Amino acid sequence: MGDVMIRVLAVAAATCCLAAVPAHAADDGTEKLFTFKDPEITESSGLAMSPTHGGVYYTHNDSAATPTFYAVDGNGRTRATYQVRGAQARDWEAMAATKDPATGRGVLWFADIGDNLDGAWPDISIYKVMEPRTLGDAVLPATRYRFRYADGARNAEGMMINPKTGRLYVVSKEFAGSVYAAPKKLRTDRPNILRKVASAPIMATDAAYAPDGSSYVIRTYFSATLYKPSGESISKVTMPDLKQSESIAYTLDGTALLTGTEGPKSPVYRVPLPARAQPTPTPTPSPASAESTPEPSPQAAADGGGGGLTAKDVFIWLAAAVAATGVITFIARRTR
Repeated sequence: MGDVMIRVLAVAAATCCLAAVPAHAADDGTEKLFTFKDPEITESSGLAMSPTHGGVYYTHNDSAATPTFYAVDGNGRTRATYQVRGAQARDWEAMAATKDPATGRGVLWFADIGDNLDGAWPDISIYKVMEPRTLGDAVLPATRYRFRYADGARNAEGMMINPKTGRLYVVSKEFAGSVYAAPKKLRTDRPNILRKVASAPIMATDAAYAPDGSSYVIRTYFSATLYKPSGESISKVTMPDLKQSESIAYTLDGTALLTGTEGPKSPVYRVPLPARAQPTPTPTPSPASAESTPEPSPQAAADGGGGGLTAKDVFIWLAAAVAATGVITFIARRTR
């Protein structure tokens, strides 16, 4: 199904049944942080906070763009524009920021994983870029990692990295979405195989891991859902009403989420996490304990532990899809 049709159905579904989805209260301190002021930022699709430059946010545009990303301050002004050397930008949909535990240097990841034709590309790419030590326009080298899904190509808009284990995940954008895990050690000489390890909400548009590795979040057009590393659902979180909800990230302290949308001069909001999802201060784990952190498993996917659709959800979404199809048919007949 084409991306335009999917978005029409998604909007119709939201209109029909968003009120039926239990979620965290919206009047909990959500605030607009800033609006992107750069006219070149027209389709902000990925979002991340700099792990080393205080008060700096990174973003990039969606498809039909050059391999470019932007460093933006807390007022929405672009501090630096970066070109990624040797990279392509077929359909950049997500990004993540981590910190190299050995050097303390920031690492940026850019996911060229969009595929609106659900199989148009033989493989997808994710680029690793070392974060610049100083802010200023530059051309930066990248390491390219290619990926293929074990169960066939699909569209995806979410990518995240567990900061404790370093494992990379891709979240597909489907009516029955999934979380896919990359191999523990990535290779550059051949495609890395992505394997399904958990379920994901319907029409996921982005994903992110908490800075302490205690949870991850998956964004949809309507809300966000928090999960334990095992794939068990923690809570839904209501998101601000945006034109086309695309991006999600954690604040550096892990107490809130950041979310944005596409479009010129688009806003970025801060959404506090519910109390049960707040990070609990713990001693810094040893490498051995970090490796033992529970993460999504194939069994969790089989058991539906990833917060997938319940029977009630399926009924609601099918009803919404039928209603949306009726609307589309009516409009098509009126415009012949």
